[in-house]
Amino acid sequence: MKLTLLTDYALRVLVFVGTKAEGELSTIGEIADAFDISKAHLMKVVHKLGQQGYLENIRGKNGGVRLRGTPETIVVGAVARAIEEDLCVIGCLSDPGFCRIQPACVLRGALREATRAFLAVLDTYTLADLIAPRVKLGRLLGIAVAPKQPAPHLAP
Repeated sequence: MKLTLLTDYALRVLVFVGTKAEGELSTIGEIADAFDISKAHLMKVVHKLGQQGYLENIRGKNGGVRLRGTPETIVVGAVARAIEEDLCVIGCLSDPGFCRIQPACVLRGALREATRAFLAVLDTYTLADLIAPRVKLGRLLGIAVAPKQPAPHLAP
């Protein structure tokens, strides 16, 4: 199965925004520069992520985007389903009249099962998993990230 560039870019945007400090705004320009992606493409992706409820898009001079929700609640498989227009790996999965042997085709069922398995694996990952190496991601993306401090122990 192959995901489109739209999903690839959507996941990159979520990784970038999720790597920043909670609530901190990111701009399309920052994300475009970090990944060397066209701003025009990212505008479409960010708009769609906002429509799907993954990003809060703030307009204006000091605007930008930030996560709507927490990284732990953003499931990678759900993002793929929300962004991809067609997850069918072959035409017969989406078009009932695609092939003459369709009524007897075993391959069609196998490919449908494989697609479900692919998405089931993606469903086991959240954005929190993808951004777990925050400090290293921050360094690679040019984001200043402070390492998480261990929780202080309370005195008895």
